[in-house]
Amino acid sequence: MPRTSPLDGLRFAFGTLTVFPVRVTRWDREAARGGMLCAPLAGLAVGAAAAGAGLALLALGAGAPLAAVATVAVPAALTRGLHLDGLADTADGLGSGKPAADALRIMKQSDIGPFGVVTLVLVLLAQTAALAQAYDASWTRGACAALLSATVARLALTLAARTGVPAARPEGLGAAVAGVVPVRRAAAAALLVALAAAAAGGACGPYGAVRAVLAVALALAAAEALLRHCTRRFGGITGDVFGGLAETSAATALIVSSLG
Repeated sequence: MPRTSPLDGLRFAFGTLTVFPVRVTRWDREAARGGMLCAPLAGLAVGAAAAGAGLALLALGAGAPLAAVATVAVPAALTRGLHLDGLADTADGLGSGKPAADALRIMKQSDIGPFGVVTLVLVLLAQTAALAQAYDASWTRGACAALLSATVARLALTLAARTGVPAARPEGLGAAVAGVVPVRRAAAAALLVALAAAAAGGACGPYGAVRAVLAVALALAAAEALLRHCTRRFGGITGDVFGGLAETSAATALIVSSLG
């Protein structure tokens, strides 16, 4: 097998987690490991685009609510809505109350049930409201919240792909990345993101740095709670669960970023 280069990981991360025109050249476990470790970088790129859209509207005279809507819409567009679809499917699977095999079958169906619809609406409303409040506080704070939420959303995927977390199905993205990231490397990625968040949050003052670190910690805690619940219910992770983890952690980070 050819030796994996850092570019293989970047291609895997951007090619599977975004719509950026990046061709995935390798689809093996080594490339998947690099890709999941690079997932926060893909999130940073998505967050930068989202923050740029919000700031552009604010500069043109739009209010904070419209800027918040645009900031939420950009990540959805840059992922083809896959994370939102995963969130809805995960909610339907969990809400069904069915055994694991039946719940997984429900999640694979193309339609969205009532649990999924309600979850999507509430999560998107929470993200938009939190961003509007952050933009109202300052443009810088809103932009930092957008960057942080998109990055920590993909960091949650890095942690979910750590060793010891099984796949619920033998096929799909969940099976391709389940257990590929060593625990220590996942923890190192989390520490690096937390430090970067503290540095960026410092632009909003000393409390901004504390708030940013708290946003990272609580977002990852929410994702971990959902991950453990899904692992118990479904027997492991799936691509849909990854989407649910991303949107849950993003919403949590935005809510925390808007407070205080």
